[in-house]
Amino acid sequence: MHQDSGFLSMRQRRLAWVGFLLAAFQAPVAARVLPDQSWLFSVCVALLVATVIIADDARRRRPANVEIGD
Repeated sequence: MHQDSGFLSMRQRRLAWVGFLLAAFQAPVAARVLPDQSWLFSVCVALLVATVIIADDARRRRPANVEIGD
């Protein structure tokens, strides 16, 4: 069986997806409930977690013989 070569383990990847979905769902709910702009923090967290998931996915899809750098 092929071992994934991303920097996140499968458990970390699942937790990242759960965190992304929770933060993405919480932002519009907080925007309706709270009078201030603190819901933007949830959007920023969701974007950060999404960036990590995308970077891990890109690393997993890269061929094994490609070297990083010059």
